[in-house]
Amino acid sequence: MPRSERSPLLLAGLLAAAGVAHFAAPRQFDAIVPKRLPGSPRAWTYGSGVVELALAAGVAAPRTRTAAARAAAAFFVGVFPANVQMAVDSRRGPARRRTAALARLPLQVPLVLWARGIARNGEGRS
Repeated sequence: MPRSERSPLLLAGLLAAAGVAHFAAPRQFDAIVPKRLPGSPRAWTYGSGVVELALAAGVAAPRTRTAAARAAAAFFVGVFPANVQMAVDSRRGPARRRTAALARLPLQVPLVLWARGIARNGEGRS
């Protein structure tokens, strides 16, 4: 299978793994939910996990790939505030955690571009 055909499946796998992680280890995700959001952090953690699992299924299926990849790009932009919150909160923690939190911030850009590329190219080509 050529690399361009694997790209949507790799993104789907990443989304699925992240979605499962929200249920397997919710506490780490609860901690990065921006405090300004209404409701409980756990509800946001589970909700975003469900969204990631749905996006994974949509990106994996050729018929829904374009729409799901567009939605994934928007989702990656939408969860960026949680990454910012993690970076802000890490200022009080160990250096290793601060470094990881700060390194995570620019990783959203390639994720958005990856999802947009899949959406642009549709049926599995990115």
